[in-house]
Amino acid sequence: MFGDFSSFKIINKIYKFSQKTKKTYKIKIVFCIPSTLISSFKNKIKKNFLFFGAQNCHYFENYGPYTGSINANMLKKVGADYVIIGHSENRAEGETNQVIKKKIISALKSNLNVIFCIGENFKDNKKGKTFSILKNQINSSLEKKMKINKIIFAYEPVWSIGTNKIPKTKDLIKIARFIKKEVKRNFKIKNYPIVLYGGSVNDKNISLFSTINEIDGFLIGGASQSSKKFIDIIKNYFK
Repeated sequence: MFGDFSSFKIINKIYKFSQKTKKTYKIKIVFCIPSTLISSFKNKIKKNFLFFGAQNCHYFENYGPYTGSINANMLKKVGADYVIIGHSENRAEGETNQVIKKKIISALKSNLNVIFCIGENFKDNKKGKTFSILKNQINSSLEKKMKINKIIFAYEPVWSIGTNKIPKTKDLIKIARFIKKEVKRNFKIKNYPIVLYGGSVNDKNISLFSTINEIDGFLIGGASQSSKKFIDIIKNYFK
């Protein structure tokens, strides 16, 4: 929950940087911004290598008695290309795997790409339940008939978000491999899915993450509120 119309200057600086360096840094940037800003920002930047998304959606597909809610179809109509679903902050407020499944179904029907967040809390991590938690979140929230190629998996360990604590490299490699294999095997897809990492990613630790081939990208939180920090993450990743 961050940003207003003046926040466009952050995105515009990142956009100008990406335009100048698109041949140097082959990257894809998706800005998942407050729904109030999607239409305005999308109209200001009409380039096919820069995309916009929302941070959540309601599971109901049509208009209905859900005051204050925004569904996937409404997001699509204002210009969203992506939507984050299952973020740990929403899970913490009671969002279940069943509700998440309904949201994913609705988002895919509206032709949105889904950034599907999964991850364990500190207690489960210490008990060695990481893989069982991830397996349950994946298999309880997805169906084999879904367009899995339109779902990006974002591993975000709850205990790492905003704490400056990050998983060990060897653990991240194992987890990313597990997610890829679990999804490919269970949903009978030809290629491994895209797996992002999210959790205290910054311009200092990004060089460490860049050595992990199993990680395909990043879900960046606090550092995305500063164009300098965000651009430095990109620069340092490719050093």
